Amino acid sequence: MTKDVEGADDQRPPIAVAHVVLETDRMEASAAFMQAIGMRPVFLGPQVSVLELRGGTHLLLMRKDEVSGGGAPFDLMVDDLQAAHARFAAAGLAPSAIEARPAIGHEVFTLREPAGHVITVFSSHASGKPV
Repeated sequence: MTKDVEGADDQRPPIAVAHVVLETDRMEASAAFMQAIGMRPVFLGPQVSVLELRGGTHLLLMRKDEVSGGGAPFDLMVDDLQAAHARFAAAGLAPSAIEARPAIGHEVFTLREPAGHVITVFSSHASGKPV
């Protein structure tokens, strides 16, 4: 257990994911998409863009001349899946239908970002403990 800034016991796990990487051949469009779904811009550049997620994890968008779409190397989680789905649909981001995944106790949908990566969005599965 560590201490937080005020000296109180910090109940969060002592380790986190720092960075995840996604290659794109459409930097501006991919960065705009990530902001539209709720990521905070830290740095937006032509070769690398950094966007922040909850918990301080950073998505690094890396410029590449040719990108093969397919499944993204990560998935996302939201507190209210139905609200996120409605918000993304209203923004014209064309989320797939919500699917139940009873074997894992979640619901999911997918989004295709501008470079062609398919990102899966899960309902929350946080433990209820501080994260």
